[in-house]
Amino acid sequence: MARSANTLFTDTMIRKLKPEGEKYTRSEGNGFTIRVLNSGAKRWLYVYQFDGKRREMVLGSYPEVTLEAARNNFENARIKVKNGIDPIVEKEAEAAARQMAPTLKELCDEYVERHAKRFKKTWEEDRRILNLDVIPLLGDRKASAIVKRDIIHLLEGIIDRGAPGMANNCFQVIRKMFNFAVERDILPYSPCNGLKLPAPKHSRDRVLSEQEIRVFWQNLDRCAMSNAAKASLKLILITAQRPGEVVGLHTSEIVDGWWNLPVARAKNAKAHRIPLTPLAIKIIEEAITEAKNTRQIPPGQEYSGFIFPTPRLENDKPMDGHALSIAIARNREWPITDANGQPLFNAEGKPATENRIGTDKFTPHDLRRTAATRMAESGEMDEVIDAILNHAKQGIIKVYNQYRYDKEKQAALESWARKLQSIVSGGSDSNVIPLRRRK
Repeated sequence: MARSANTLFTDTMIRKLKPEGEKYTRSEGNGFTIRVLNSGAKRWLYVYQFDGKRREMVLGSYPEVTLEAARNNFENARIKVKNGIDPIVEKEAEAAARQMAPTLKELCDEYVERHAKRFKKTWEEDRRILNLDVIPLLGDRKASAIVKRDIIHLLEGIIDRGAPGMANNCFQVIRKMFNFAVERDILPYSPCNGLKLPAPKHSRDRVLSEQEIRVFWQNLDRCAMSNAAKASLKLILITAQRPGEVVGLHTSEIVDGWWNLPVARAKNAKAHRIPLTPLAIKIIEEAITEAKNTRQIPPGQEYSGFIFPTPRLENDKPMDGHALSIAIARNREWPITDANGQPLFNAEGKPATENRIGTDKFTPHDLRRTAATRMAESGEMDEVIDAILNHAKQGIIKVYNQYRYDKEKQAALESWARKLQSIVSGGSDSNVIPLRRRK
């Protein structure tokens, strides 16, 4: 092997180095070296002594790593040696740390298991959002490699598909997840720092008119959705309760004509009693019959379980609350087909659709708002409506007024049920007299 000669490297000199039958090195001094292999490949090296042992650190290959870049790498490594740090050991440790660093999917899983399940009643929604929008796009990437631009690109994609509200929800979940990672020293910083909600946050004010209520109720029978979904939507409108709480209704919560919502299921962690009107009980009894038939339970056997169970018979879980929103959206744009089941197209060449719901866009939660608004129009007191909605009292009143308005809630919901029946039947509601008037 040819002897190494110390000389000041120049780019021209490095470029002219040719293979000489066997590998050889050239050194600039202080350990900054280039090795020329038999193949003609050239590798930058830092040759040094550490703890009495000769060490060779590869600084990169020429010309991919330029002379200037290699010299910078060499100087950085030499400073480490002077400070008692072996740069090869440090580099290996960093590589091992990168290898052990979690992917974003692994971080998502850890966040759900160690934080969301412990501290959030809506942890299943967090998991759903991460599985739907985050993991498919970024799940294979190292969590430490995710930057702000990745988050912006993710959220803009959700907005572009026409779901600004979901973009906001997704941002709130991933911001919490990255803060969790920083708190646990998994990441040094969050890529969400400095980002705001990607879409304006608007308070919804959609209330269905009486005509829309009638059309919605009557058209449900022709809609392509499960009977459990149809019954759930009706019960939201009848009881004015939250969609997620309605779909999770269990037979154990119904006692003597009252629905007792436990703390564990209430969105605001406040136990709630809802009087069930005859109309509500009729809907629930029909749903129980449907659940028994689906699960092949004998007619004479008492049913115990979720009243709106998931269609998957092997799972003892309630129907997914998002199934209602999805069902409404699909039936508002249901594909039209010919006699052979082939899709038809409109004049613009787009798939032809029909609105089986028969109303303008609304969400399941809008049915709750509609019921509350119609009760207010009938003269029910705000305090009673708030009690029906299970809204927390505000200010000093929440300390001194512990009255639960059970009698007033029952009277208001019975009055609303009579009015609702009148609306859906198309009859006059002149005989629907509210039992209490706002003072």
